[in-house]
Amino acid sequence: MPAADNTPKGLGYISTALATPVTPAEAALRPLSFSDFTGQPKTVERLKIMVGAARQRSEPLNHILLSGPPGLGKTTLAFILGNELGKSVRVTSGPVIEKAGDLAGLLTNLEEGDILFIDEIHRIPKTVEEYLYSAMEDFRLDIMIDQGPNARSVRLSIPRFTLVGATTRSGLLTAPLRSRFTLQTRLDYYDHATLENIVQRSCGLLKVTIDAGGAAEIAKRARGTPRVVNNLINFVRDYAQQRANGKITQPIAAAALELLEIDAAGLDDMDKRMLRVMAENYGGKPVGMSTIAVAVGEEAETLEEVHEPYLIQEGYIQRTPQGRILTAKGYSAVGLKAAVGLDEKGLF
Repeated sequence: MPAADNTPKGLGYISTALATPVTPAEAALRPLSFSDFTGQPKTVERLKIMVGAARQRSEPLNHILLSGPPGLGKTTLAFILGNELGKSVRVTSGPVIEKAGDLAGLLTNLEEGDILFIDEIHRIPKTVEEYLYSAMEDFRLDIMIDQGPNARSVRLSIPRFTLVGATTRSGLLTAPLRSRFTLQTRLDYYDHATLENIVQRSCGLLKVTIDAGGAAEIAKRARGTPRVVNNLINFVRDYAQQRANGKITQPIAAAALELLEIDAAGLDDMDKRMLRVMAENYGGKPVGMSTIAVAVGEEAETLEEVHEPYLIQEGYIQRTPQGRILTAKGYSAVGLKAAVGLDEKGLF
């Protein structure tokens, strides 16, 4: 006899090929309620208002679009919404929804009030995206079956559901899709104090002993991102277990993170390779991201989504119509002198 499904209501996700898996380690550290979620106060307040109103009216939540760099809590907030409303959260991602039938399979398996979370929603094919319009507004799908003379349209009614979309590149969303979200809110990088609280919370859940110095050291090297915080904690915990007495202190955390080649400013090896290529090959002059990607041996999309936002926010590079420009701070980060005539803002 199969084992009983003990997944709490609000934390379920589809178990088909379209599902995006949630690792046990990630799920164990994920907050389950707004009270446990740290940071993003404006976004959380907006979501609390929508959840409270939906509860009072006994209606499904309106559609929500969450944007921002990776690892800031978009998926976590979707699970919190489901938990707060007592509804299941079905998780998938834009690239794996290749045809209308995939979308129909997802939507017809939802129950009233369930949440469909689509990560990287900007990568849904345009032909599939058009089917979402009627699904979001009228809760129906018109699908063509067969081809040629036998082709016919079939209308499927679907339960009233909530679509929560997440994107790292909101500018790539089409205007018709964007306009169908009642709430569009952006998540920003976290400050060090907030990240320290997240470090302490995660270490408590993992039963890891850490002092204030160790928490501060991990927080300041985490690039303002909770996902990075939790990844670093897991490595620093292993390091402390093997090289120390298991307690994470500031010196232990610093030594572990230096082993990972993450410096005191949170820059990793790929960040510095990007900065060095811009400095040595182009002298701080404008250069395109595709050119940088070829030089460092990485995909341009990865550099744009993972590395560039932090480098821009911290003032290491600037984005201009002519290309990316290295600032004086960027030169300093790789131990080089700024190009002659370059001011501290990166302009000649």
